[in-house]
Amino acid sequence: LSRNGGIITKHDLANYRTVHRKPVRGDYRGYELFGPPPPSAAGVHITEMLNILEEFDVAEMGFGTPDSIHLLLEAMKKAFADRNRYTGDPEFVEVPVDRLIAKHNVEEFIDNLDMEKASPELYPGSNEPDHTTHLTVADADGNVVAATQTINELFGSKVTVPGTGMLLNNTQQMFDPHPGKALSVQPGKRVTSSMAPTIVLRDGFPEFAVGLPGGVRIFTSVFQAIVNLIDHRMTAQEAVEAPRVWTQGQDVEIEVGVAESVRAEVSAKGHRVTPVNAIGGGMNIVRFEPGGLLSGAACWRADGHAVGIGGGFARTGVRFRPTVGIDDDTSSESYDLAETSETNGEPK
Repeated sequence: LSRNGGIITKHDLANYRTVHRKPVRGDYRGYELFGPPPPSAAGVHITEMLNILEEFDVAEMGFGTPDSIHLLLEAMKKAFADRNRYTGDPEFVEVPVDRLIAKHNVEEFIDNLDMEKASPELYPGSNEPDHTTHLTVADADGNVVAATQTINELFGSKVTVPGTGMLLNNTQQMFDPHPGKALSVQPGKRVTSSMAPTIVLRDGFPEFAVGLPGGVRIFTSVFQAIVNLIDHRMTAQEAVEAPRVWTQGQDVEIEVGVAESVRAEVSAKGHRVTPVNAIGGGMNIVRFEPGGLLSGAACWRADGHAVGIGGGFARTGVRFRPTVGIDDDTSSESYDLAETSETNGEPK
């Protein structure tokens, strides 16, 4: 690093520590949600947006209608306004998590929400590249992992550590260069990101887990997937593939999968709409279906896949043991049932 003009020292690396924090817990229409805490923006602001939608009959509005899209966009504006003001590294700034995720926090916003008119635009916030990786894994026992990893841009800083093959990230560009803000750059400060690995429970048991790459569009996409699954009763595959919308308070992006007539009605409410091919990256979901079935889904926005891996024993006490014998340069393979019991001459 020093040979290339960098300012990071061995002392900086030696003093680095991982920090274990409690996830942010929210609830939405009887479901429990767990997401990453600050400095991540996701857990707090997904919960905040869902608190807004909980006061509306979203299912009755329907998916992809002008009113439902308008409501999503206004909730996103509220979330980004609070993110830009409050969310940062809690070692450096006071993030009022409990207040931001409280139901009463959105009451004034809802009272002033005009369903026929877009609210004023916001000061531009952070920008995050789209090059991130997410995986979601679950097993039949209810163990779930949702994990998102990033080095920011494609190949990060484009610098590798000699002899290791490790790429160094370039996430410092996500800080705000202006002093006095929650995301202002400071020595030792952890950057805020939009990564949103999220696990949702119902009655104390896992219902689904979800995440995706996509930079600053990640947590708003997870927010929409949760609404798709809970309010619109979509399957996992429908939820990840459904058209998305996005704004952080200025231009509005709407995927071309939304009808042009609907985009025109959203524009008529005062939103500056730009049609785009895709918002965010390839989302994946694992869902616990009734009867113990696990379903997985990955969407068309990236080259992700849903994979099921089987294994284990057919039932307790049964083993199929391969044996290989060599006789006169010929090989034969047989499978013996190692443990069986019989009742009236029939295998049990």
